Amino acid sequence: MSGASEPPQRHPEAGVSAESDTEPASPAAAPEPEPIAEADGEPGGIAAASPTTRSLTRRRVAPAAGAVVAVAAAVTAAVLAGGGGGHGGDSADGKGATATQAADGLPHTAIDVSTGGCGRGWGHPHAGTQVFDLHNSGSAASEVYLSDPKSGKLYGELEGLAPGTTRQMLVDLGSGTYAFKCLPEDTDAVTGPSVTVPGHQPQGAATLPVTQHDLIPPTLAYQQWIGARMGDLARGTGTLKADIDRGDLAAAKRDWLSAHLVYERMGAAYGTFGDADGAINGTAARTPGAVDDASFAGFHRVEYGLWHGQPAAALKAPAAELDKNVGALRDGWSQARMDPAEMGLRAHEIIENTEQFELTGRTDYGSGTNLATARANLDGTREILSLLRPLLTPRDPALPRLDSAVERLQHDLDAAGHGDAWTPLDRLGRAQREQINADTGDLLEQLAPVAAIFDVRRTA
Repeated sequence: MSGASEPPQRHPEAGVSAESDTEPASPAAAPEPEPIAEADGEPGGIAAASPTTRSLTRRRVAPAAGAVVAVAAAVTAAVLAGGGGGHGGDSADGKGATATQAADGLPHTAIDVSTGGCGRGWGHPHAGTQVFDLHNSGSAASEVYLSDPKSGKLYGELEGLAPGTTRQMLVDLGSGTYAFKCLPEDTDAVTGPSVTVPGHQPQGAATLPVTQHDLIPPTLAYQQWIGARMGDLARGTGTLKADIDRGDLAAAKRDWLSAHLVYERMGAAYGTFGDADGAINGTAARTPGAVDDASFAGFHRVEYGLWHGQPAAALKAPAAELDKNVGALRDGWSQARMDPAEMGLRAHEIIENTEQFELTGRTDYGSGTNLATARANLDGTREILSLLRPLLTPRDPALPRLDSAVERLQHDLDAAGHGDAWTPLDRLGRAQREQINADTGDLLEQLAPVAAIFDVRRTA
């Protein structure tokens, strides 16, 4: 990247993949730690589902097309490599084939996926861990769910099963009634025959699917929460501008942090901010001299100047531009529309963003306040979880573990704060740094099921 030709980069809402070359020039931070093992709306309403990206790519949590997910206790996915070809010796002719033992030591049953024969082939149901070899004999790609036809609970799902291909669904079934639902592209869903697994074996873990309609109330509530923060943000950047205009750089350093943390608590809304996010909180390209490029703007441009000895005269224009962009964001927020389908994913992305950029010092331009930012990010994740909790409680039996993971990380980060002062990353003791890294990694593991639970699924 070139600082002269590339726009400033903002760290992403961590979630869909890949590395970036974006890193601050001359960061005052420690080296990177070793890794720890659809609805149209009125203005201010809900946006139609569409992917949002920021200046860097994201690592998505939801299963890729063709991946098979066994819906486990917290909906953490067991992904099996699917391939075309054999059905493990089973028949899909609808005559009640018997499950056969395959090379993996598990019983396999061949199941047809089509509008005319959805679920055909499951003639001898039994409890226990087993594999369904799902073969799409139709003409369109299809999703496949294994569910309780009465409650709607999902025990397994498969996405993107192409015509003529076979993929495997690994499940652990207890006694009860089940049915396959086939959802071909551009065609109504078809539910296959109900099949009863005999006996008295407890059923395995399942989850209730979440619809976009379910997510509209918490999304609207979150939009209102963001709107309430906008006034604080604008007042903060206004104060920062006033400090610099009168040459009080000591006050500017204090007020810079206060305003920046307000912005950093808004993590789930960054995608909706669009280009404003880069203008307000962008970072410089990782090339020599990039911090001097005219396109480097926003909070981090002001941070760089304040902590690298630049005079107030050099910071007046960047501070005024930041304040203007924040004001425009505040004034336009009532017209913004967030996508309900992204709410669950955002909770995970915020902390992944924290791990990748704040805990490595990539976004430190001299203030040494990455841990304060991490703490603000955690507040943002807490807010999303609080709004999603009514939907999450009946769907995630591991929710107490998630709550504990949030509390542990908060305790770790609070220990690095001393009033308005925060310990820079390079001054953390090794044990303290390792504990923060480990607890951040654990929280990410606990949040991954949240993203999977709120992956909106078709119902018809």
